[in-house]
Parts: sequence; C-alpha cells; structure tokens
Amino acid sequence: MSKQEVTIGLLGNPNVGKSSIFNQLTGLRQKVGNYAGVTVDKKIGFFSISEDTKAKVIDFPGTYSLYPTSMDERVVLNTFTNPNSPNYPEVVLYVAEAGNLERHLLLLSQIRDLGVKVMLLVTMHDLGHKKGEVYHLNELEKSLEIPVYQVNGRTGEGLDAVKDGLSTMLSQASAPANHQHLYHPNQEVKAITEAIQTDLQVHNAYQALLLAHHYEQLPFLSAAEKERIATISKEHTFQSIKLQVDETMARYNEFTPLVQKAVSKPQEVPGSTTEKIDRILTHPILGPFIFFAILAFVFQAIFTWSEVPMTLIEEAFNGMGELVRSILPAEAWYTSLIADGIIAGLGGVLVFIPQIAILFFLISLLEEVGYMSRAVYLFDSIMQKFGMNGRSIVALISGGACAIPAVMATRTITNWKERLITIMVTPLISCSARIPVYAILIAFAVPSVTVAGFINLQALTFIGLYVLGAVSALIIAFLMKLVFKTQEQSLLMLELPDYKAPHWKNIFTNVYEKVLTFVTEAGQVIIVVSMVLWALASYGPGNSMEQAEQTAVAEAQAQQLDETATADLIAAKQIEVSYAGMIGHAIEPVIQPLGFDWKIGIALISSFAAREVFVGTMATIYSIGSAGEDEDTLRERMDKEVTAEGNKVFTPATSFSLLIFYVFAMQCMATLAVVKRETKSWKWPVIQMAYMGALAYVGSWITYLIMS
Repeated sequence: MSKQEVTIGLLGNPNVGKSSIFNQLTGLRQKVGNYAGVTVDKKIGFFSISEDTKAKVIDFPGTYSLYPTSMDERVVLNTFTNPNSPNYPEVVLYVAEAGNLERHLLLLSQIRDLGVKVMLLVTMHDLGHKKGEVYHLNELEKSLEIPVYQVNGRTGEGLDAVKDGLSTMLSQASAPANHQHLYHPNQEVKAITEAIQTDLQVHNAYQALLLAHHYEQLPFLSAAEKERIATISKEHTFQSIKLQVDETMARYNEFTPLVQKAVSKPQEVPGSTTEKIDRILTHPILGPFIFFAILAFVFQAIFTWSEVPMTLIEEAFNGMGELVRSILPAEAWYTSLIADGIIAGLGGVLVFIPQIAILFFLISLLEEVGYMSRAVYLFDSIMQKFGMNGRSIVALISGGACAIPAVMATRTITNWKERLITIMVTPLISCSARIPVYAILIAFAVPSVTVAGFINLQALTFIGLYVLGAVSALIIAFLMKLVFKTQEQSLLMLELPDYKAPHWKNIFTNVYEKVLTFVTEAGQVIIVVSMVLWALASYGPGNSMEQAEQTAVAEAQAQQLDETATADLIAAKQIEVSYAGMIGHAIEPVIQPLGFDWKIGIALISSFAAREVFVGTMATIYSIGSAGEDEDTLRERMDKEVTAEGNKVFTPATSFSLLIFYVFAMQCMATLAVVKRETKSWKWPVIQMAYMGALAYVGSWITYLIMS
C-alpha cells in the first residue's frame, strides 16, 4: 500500500535555524532544483509523518515579509499568492528564533491571514535562557491560535512532537477561518480587495490585497487579469507603498504586546558575549583588518590544504589513463578517446573538488558561527557603489584561488542584480590557474633585477597583474551597475545573529550538496568540451596526421633523438596539421596584430580548457620533454624560437601582450559551465566570454603597440 504524500512548507526569516531543521527532518533524502523561470534554488526533502503519510518538505528561501526586496522573497510571494502552484503547501512549519520573536512574526501573521495551516517552531531557546529570558509558549499559542513547538535544530529535540502535530493538523478539513487577525484593513483596503475577489474569483481577502500590490510582477496572472486589477486599482486610487507601510506597522502594533506577554526578560541585561565580540569584529578600523586576515587564511587554506588531494587526484587519473593505454590497443582511436578525452576530462572536473570543498567548508563554518553577516555589514556600503554588496567581497577574494567555487559562493547574495554582477566580474580576479602562465611569460617580459635594494621587478610585475585584474573587476562592475536593470530594491535588511557553536551536520551537508552539484551539472559540460578539444587535436583532414608522423620520424632519426623527444616531435608535427592546427593557422591573421603566431594561437585554443594548459601546449608544440624536464628547459626553448624572418617570437612586447591577454580572457570552460549552472542560462556565460574576450584583445593589442 503506497503512502499518501503531502506538501509541507518550511518558512522563516534568514538565520533562524531553518536549514538545521530541514536537515534533521530529511537527512540526505533531499535534492536541489530550481523554481520555474528563476535562478533561485529549491531544496526539497522527504520524511515520514506516520506509517501511511509521507511528507515532501520544501525549504523556502529565508524571507522577511510578503513585500519582497529580493528574488528569493519574490519566489515565496509567487507561491503563496497562487493556490494552484505545485509548490503551494498544505501546512507551513514556520521557524522563528526565540530571542527575536517580535521581529519574526511579521511574515507568520501574513501567511496565517492567507488561510494556510501553520505551526510555529521556536528555535535557539537555549541562547535566550542564557540571557535570563523565560518563554511562555502556551501563552503565545493561545494568542496566535496556532500550535507552537519548542525545537532544537542541532539535536532534533521536539521534532517527534511536531510530526504528531502534523498528523493531527492534516486530519482537519481546513485552517480555522475565524482566528484573530493581526491586521484590520480600513474601508479603502476592503473596497479594493472585495472588488478583486469578485472580479477574479479569489476566495481569500488577504490574497486579493497581495494581488493588488504585486500584480505587475506575478507570473501566474494572465495579461487580461493584470489589466483588470490595474483598472480596479486606478478606480480606487490604490496607494501601494503607503498601504504596505501602514499594514506592517499595524501588524507590529498587534503582535508586539503578545510577544511581550509570552517572553519574560530580566530587568537589566548585561552586555552579552555577542555584543562584546562585536565591539571588536565590527569596529570601523579593526573590523576590516580582522576580516581580511580571516579571508587571507581562507585563501591560503584553499591553496595549501588542497595541494595534496589535488595532486593525488591528478596522479590517480594519470594512472587510469596509463592503465587504459596498457590494456586497450595502442593504435585504436577509442583508446585515445577514453584516456585523453573522457578520463582527462573527468579528471579536469574532479581535480577542483578539494578547492570547492575547502572553500564551502570554511564559508559554511563562518556562516554557522554567525560571522558572515558581520562581514556583509562591514563592506556593504562600499560594495554597493560598484553594484555589488558585502557578500560579494567573499566571492571576489575567493576568486584568487579559483573562480569556480567563488562563483558558487555568490549564492549567499539574495539580490539578483548584485549576484549577477559579482558572477560576471569574479573571473577577472587572477586565479591560481594563471600562475604557471604568468611565471613563464614574466621571465621574457621583465629582467630578473632588484631595484632599491629589495624590490624584485619580476615579483612586482606579478603583483601588478593581480592588481590590474582586481581594479578591472571593480570598474566593470560599476559599468554593469549602470547597464543592468532590475525591479529588485537594493536594500540592506540584515540581522546579526548571536554567535553560536557550529552545527557540523549542516556544514557537511552543505559541502556535500555543493560538491555534488558541481560534479553532476557543471561536470557534464566540461567533459563534453574536453572530448571536442581532444577530437580537434587528434584528427586532421585526409591522411595528414600519418604524413606528419612519417616526417617527424624521419627528422628524429636524422637528429638521433631519443624515444621521448621523438614522441614529442611527432606530437608537435601532428598538432600543426590537426583541425586544431588548422584553426591556429586560420586565426593567425586575427591574432598577428597582438604579436602572436599560429603556435601561440593553438595554445590559446587549447588553454580554453584551462589556462594552465598553455604551458603544456607550448611544451608539446616546441617538442620539449614534458615528464622529467624542468620549466627552465621550456623557457630556453621558447627563448630560442624565431620567426621566418629570424626575429625572436617571445620578445618583451609579445610576452607582455600575452600576459595582458591572460589577465582578461575567459580561458576556462569549467568556469563558464558553472556560470551557466548558476544563472540557469547560456546567455550570461556567452556575454561574459564576449566582454572578457574583447577586453583581452583590445588590451593585448594596445600593449603590443606600446611595447613594440
């Protein structure tokens, strides 16, 4: 006998412990999707209420009210004003923090007036007890006329009673229609709601009022319905903003006394531990220094902690590739496809897992203890000037390690415009993948000399490239702020939660979810592109590849090259006549004004897979032994490379031109795949690649002109 399935909504303000309760109820029986038509994540989990009833619980985004200021809040509004929505819950579990009940009851009172069955779950009561607060939840239950439960998201305490309460509530036909309302509309409001109810056959008066406020942005309303609401609003001279303010104040006037009656506070509350810590962490001078110290630690951890596991992953996939080559026929096309295409592509995906896991572990840890909201508070006003917000700085600095986890970290930004701008400019921050490219090219661009007794010019150039990327990101962000339009208001509504011990289950569940999302979604795109690049580099027209091999073997015998050098020479000859080589020759007229030849063109194409591939491609093209040779060998060979006219290829002008190109160019398909995943569209990664490509080309061209 199959179980009956009911839909439960988990709702509440941000930072109330909602995710902890979701994880306690569902464990790992959860998945992440997205709401139709928007890029906001939808978390769904499952748990059993009773032997014959299964619950599908939707963890709605943290929301302050049904008068939204962000896309996350608009998702909640769109759902709760549309009873026909597939996400419309039969019961709402409303989560509120014990110490801030007054602040959290605004949304609860709105949801209750929609006629939805509601249960109030009060969390973090232990923190309130430490302050000397006493909670009389039975008083609150009587006043609000809804079930109230004391729960602990960290331990799961109280959730069995919640499940029993759900079973009882679901057996009731509907929510009580005659409960005490916390908002009493005036005649003006009643007139318009009654008109909309009659005209559009809306059964709930408060739903009709929300339609009057938000009809222009509600996607489920037809054009004709929107026009009728607009006509009714005009006839009644409906003043939306004023009435929203009036309603909010009226609700607070009603439930504030209820909360004061249900919560007993000590006469004098001494400065709490949180307040004492905040005097230091949010200090206008010390605060930013502490923040950058913490992020420096995060940045360093991403580099150092990930080094060993990333090396192990690379070695494992190299070993798998060698194993495939030893088992399957060496000359078979499918051997190369599996070893150099699929396995190499998969390795290119999984090698990022340590960095992603470490970044999200540390960010989740900072979120859990309550610090991240302080960082937003410290930098919001500065970042707002550039079209971003305080949370953007975390993503931008994380981009110095890798743009992939940094782009994923923008999920903490609720305003869609600010999140999109952050996503679009984050790849301009020089990541660790650029380091091998910078290291080898700076040697040709700048002499290794020391000035003023301690300043190394090459090191100074290295720092300058990082500064150039960061400054460019801020400038582009400011320009995008002027161009991008959104109906979301950029307002800072921020709650600074009390500092608390981290809930490790939440942290590891979040890390698991982020890693799984990257591997399953972004990874699919990366592997496909890797296979395409393999095909372009492995095949050429007609028998050109065989002829190139014969030519290379003959030259190797004449020069008495060893086996490794011969293999490298064959690879260099074959890549020249491959489809990738043909593309390199085809684009040579385009890149020649930048000081690049066709060989560099091939490196530009192949390094689209990942920027650091540039060095490996140069090694292959210039027939350098890759496994045992050091980097200086490659520099020496590149230094000797000359054009047909006998001029050096890697002059300071060409090297600086290439450096500027790699500062700006979007040479990372993995990042593009993640941007596509985060924005739910190919539109933004295409725009991103186009504007960064234009910056790279123009910047490189100007640099070459100046340096030549």
